[in-house]
Amino acid sequence: MGSSTCKYRVLVRAFVLVPVLAGFCLAQQAVFQAVNASPNSGSNMNSMAAAVPDSQASSTHPDATIRLGPGDLLDVSIYGVPDLSTKTRIGNNGNIYLPLVNYVHVGNLTLDAAQAAIEKQYVAGGFLVDPHVNVFIDEYASQGANVLGAVNRPGVYPVLGKQGLLDVIAAAGGLADKAGVTATISHRDQSDQAITVSLRGNNEEKAYVTTQILPGDTVFVHKADVVYIVGDVNRPSGLMMDSGNLTVLQAIALVGGTTRTAKLNDVKIIRKGVSGMTETTVPLKKILRAKAPDVPLEANDSLFVPSSATKAAASKSMDVIVQTASALTLVAAHP
Repeated sequence: MGSSTCKYRVLVRAFVLVPVLAGFCLAQQAVFQAVNASPNSGSNMNSMAAAVPDSQASSTHPDATIRLGPGDLLDVSIYGVPDLSTKTRIGNNGNIYLPLVNYVHVGNLTLDAAQAAIEKQYVAGGFLVDPHVNVFIDEYASQGANVLGAVNRPGVYPVLGKQGLLDVIAAAGGLADKAGVTATISHRDQSDQAITVSLRGNNEEKAYVTTQILPGDTVFVHKADVVYIVGDVNRPSGLMMDSGNLTVLQAIALVGGTTRTAKLNDVKIIRKGVSGMTETTVPLKKILRAKAPDVPLEANDSLFVPSSATKAAASKSMDVIVQTASALTLVAAHP
């Protein structure tokens, strides 16, 4: 009874294992036939192995429509051939120099087209059979915008895809403390048709954000206009005209007003014009009393407030009187 039971178990196991093994063999045979049926089985396997880095490379390309240009620094690598990897810069004629094949023209090509051109050169020269080339851009010299003027980090910054004025100014570290309210944009192909855009104000804010910047553009952020308040005022200084408008009365208020020795009837605006320096007398005393209209200032004006000799002498006399009275008070208190 025991031996018959054992034989029964063995037979059951055999019937279970045979279909499993048969299925595995059929699957393996199908795979083998599929591989051998291909006339270029070796190259197909190489293509499958190279598929991963190619897909990764294409996913890291920021923009498939980017055109390569002079000055761009390229990182060229060939999958499985590390000795041919190199960094090369595109010359003014659009060519790059590569090991073995010497010069390859990639100017005005997309990244994918440049990779195909390099692969073709290595095949045509008989150096490689089925190369897989990856091209990365290390520096976008031809795809950059030159951001200058009153920004924190002036320089050339890449313009990839659709970018606005706000984007490139942010890439340059934002506006500097002395930035004004306007920026000038010059296009590479239309340098004589520069446009000026306001950076502030409700009406101009939309234009500031939506103004598109193209590769090769030059953006110049202007400094704020400055007027200089000097002479007999409490805080002589230079004032930035953030709003673009500043009057004499506003400027005097911003520097803390005039001193008590100021000669209010002889205040002057010193302005540099085409014919040289000019002086214009401003009736500040009447302006303060609202008996004369306020006077607007222009960029780089100097507002000079002179001292009155009579007031200065009277002030000194008053100081002497106060000091003498204080001394006499102290003597009387301590006989």
